[in-house]
Amino acid sequence: MNGLEELFSVKGKIALVTGGATGIGRMCATGLAMGGARVMIASRKAEACQATADEINAMGLPGSVEAFAGDVGTEEGVDALAAEVASRTGRLDILVNNAGLSWGEPYESFPYKAWARVLDVNVTGLFHLTRQLTGLLDAAATDEDPARIINLGSVMGTQPIADGAYSYTASKAAVHHLTRTLAIEFAERRITVNAFAPGPFQSKMTAFATAGDENARRIGARVPLGRIGAPSDIAGATLFLCSKAGAYVTGCILPLDGGQSVQHGMSLFKD
Repeated sequence: MNGLEELFSVKGKIALVTGGATGIGRMCATGLAMGGARVMIASRKAEACQATADEINAMGLPGSVEAFAGDVGTEEGVDALAAEVASRTGRLDILVNNAGLSWGEPYESFPYKAWARVLDVNVTGLFHLTRQLTGLLDAAATDEDPARIINLGSVMGTQPIADGAYSYTASKAAVHHLTRTLAIEFAERRITVNAFAPGPFQSKMTAFATAGDENARRIGARVPLGRIGAPSDIAGATLFLCSKAGAYVTGCILPLDGGQSVQHGMSLFKD
């Protein structure tokens, strides 16, 4: 292994990616398999999860992907998912809390139930799954090579924009703050905690706006860098944070948004 490979390798590491069957979770899982990790992916639909694992494994990457059902939206689901992970490994080097849910509706008709459901998955489930898997993360953590947690936030949790997804944007702001809170608490355990704050990527959640080349171009035109995110953007950021290259990074909310987090309409001195 040369110096560059060693810097970004995750060979031999064991990872869990929730919501790994589609979208950004699949991108994370693919990146980790590229780097040589053994990747467990879980989602509510076991068949879709297994199909994704089969497709990634067919790519002939250095790592491997295994799939099973898992639901972080209920206490029982979190308990079952944590137990399944513990039955498969005695340590966990990487936890990617990607599973998420959105709900979009006009302000005037936004339903009461959309708050509990979205926060149960995006915040409560994330917290309690992390709590239950902390012992496995402890088992993998060392001074030189901390265990890693990546939480999925959003540019909508950074910028004051809802676009009808009020509970979603509030939940992602909570994820960002929880990430910083856990980062300082877990530092002495040698576990780093960071979050992605993605802008627009093609996924099941954003298919209403980004599906197809024409929609992708239209949405991408609103991004300072002129395009929506690509799978390699997620894969590369995942490898950075989970490899030797990112071992000294914790408490970071990484904006994978093409510049949207610094985009504004102000002009003080020019027309």
